[in-house]
Parts: sequence; C-alpha cells; structure tokens
Amino acid sequence: MMKLAEHYGDKPIGELPMLFQRILSNSTLDWFRRQKTRNALFTNMSAFEGPDDEGGDFDLLETYNAQQGESEQSAEDHTNRKQTLALIEKEIQELPARQREAFLMRYWEEMDIAETAAAMGCSEGSVKTHCFRAIQTLSKVLKAKGIVL
Repeated sequence: MMKLAEHYGDKPIGELPMLFQRILSNSTLDWFRRQKTRNALFTNMSAFEGPDDEGGDFDLLETYNAQQGESEQSAEDHTNRKQTLALIEKEIQELPARQREAFLMRYWEEMDIAETAAAMGCSEGSVKTHCFRAIQTLSKVLKAKGIVL
C-alpha cells in the first residue's frame, strides 16, 4: 500500500485497484524468488545451526568455533563442509564487482531491491539483472565442480 501511495498518488482513482494488484503481485513474486534463491544457495548454512537455535541471530563464525570441539561431526563431514564453504566464498569473490555487490547485499545482507539499488546507485532493474547473472554464474560453476545445493 505504501508503494502505491508513494509512486502512484497522482493517478486517477479508477486505476488504483489495478496498480495495487500489480504491486502486490510483483512484491509477492520477489519474495518467493528471494526465498527460492536463498534456499538453493545457502541450504548448507542451516547445517551449522545447533538444535537449540530458534531462528535468532545466527553468526557462522561463532557456530563454527563452537562445533570445533564436538565429536558428533566426523572429520570427513567437517572437511567436506569446510571445503564447500571455501569454494563458495572463492566463487563469490570471482564474480564481477557489481554482480558480487548486488548478490551479497540482496541475499547475504537481506536488503530489498530498492535498498540495494540506492546503495549501489543504480536502478532496481539493474539490481535484478546483476543478481540473476550472479546466481546463474554461481550455479553453473558450483554444479561443474560437483556441488549441488
């Protein structure tokens, strides 16, 4: 509703219901796309959370350090997880600067499209394009290396 009021306040009353439906539809699709991408790329991150984590603030380094002493995790699992995370981080660093910036802001920092566009100084369409290209590149590279998330 806020987007409608901010961007289309000058439109005739008869057009507002259609505009509202389109804004609602696009916002819902954006949310589901963001969830799908986050789940596809960061599924293994949830494996680091302990059984008592209730969705609060999650710090990968604290959890990783806490798990160092656990005997439940086999050395092979630990090594595989460490290698996978290192490979993902390396591939993210290999992305072009704008793609990496958009990707990290959207999916790591969980900024929305408008916030990311403002921070990057570009249009929302550019943010979507950079994110899409980053996801496609990461997906292809990781699949080629045998990592399916």
